[in-house]
Amino acid sequence: MMPANDLSPRQLLDFYLEAGADAAVGETPVDRFAAPEPAPAPRASRPPEGEIKARAAFASPPAKPATPQAPEAAAIAAREAAKNAASLDDLRAMLEKFDGCALKATATQLVFADGNPKARVMFVGEAPGRDEDIEGLPFVGRSGKLLDRMLAAIGLDRSSVYIANIVPWRPPGNRTPTPQESQICLPFTLRQIELVDPDILVCLGGPSAQTLLGIKEGITKTRGRWFTFNSGKREIRAIATFHPAFLLRSPLQKRFAWRDMLAIKKALNG
Repeated sequence: MMPANDLSPRQLLDFYLEAGADAAVGETPVDRFAAPEPAPAPRASRPPEGEIKARAAFASPPAKPATPQAPEAAAIAAREAAKNAASLDDLRAMLEKFDGCALKATATQLVFADGNPKARVMFVGEAPGRDEDIEGLPFVGRSGKLLDRMLAAIGLDRSSVYIANIVPWRPPGNRTPTPQESQICLPFTLRQIELVDPDILVCLGGPSAQTLLGIKEGITKTRGRWFTFNSGKREIRAIATFHPAFLLRSPLQKRFAWRDMLAIKKALNG
């Protein structure tokens, strides 16, 4: 075979084609396996000195991170605020401003109460759920619809009862409020009961009964029994029954809840 430098241009092209070179890429060798050099970042133009000073003059100072309040201090602050509430509207406004309970930071909004503030019977649950957190009212989800049917069975509805919770903010994941969270919010609930001044207090579920009535037994042993609750104004008859959410999970227990509702009806008519 003739040396490459003795070939004509046509013969040289045929030689490279047979060798597999089918594209001309230039005369300068290029390392195709080398990492590409990063492109230089564009240089930001510096604003005029006067503009820099003007921005600094109107800039807001950096926000200080919120310091969580100690539980003991939060409970004391709650007691001081609650006792100064002259009305339910005052109490609601104080809760809107109260930052002592960490649940407020994760909830959508405050769930204060629903129903008639002058009702003779007041129901207190443990905490709002997802539906309540969205609507801002207690017992509006599936358990709320069941509670409405329970009330209707003894001739009551939301215009003739008052409904609230121990904790007015939804715990993440609808979990049960911790004893610490309940104790921080308790002064507001106690003042709420005092301002409504019902004739009968109904605790819905074990956490509500344990917090308000100071009992240690579970709801199965507590339900259907009458207790005395001191509201600060007077002594009120109190009874515990199953939470509607529990009844949805355990429908066989509805027969016991029905007995409790009949006992409430009898007490109202007595």
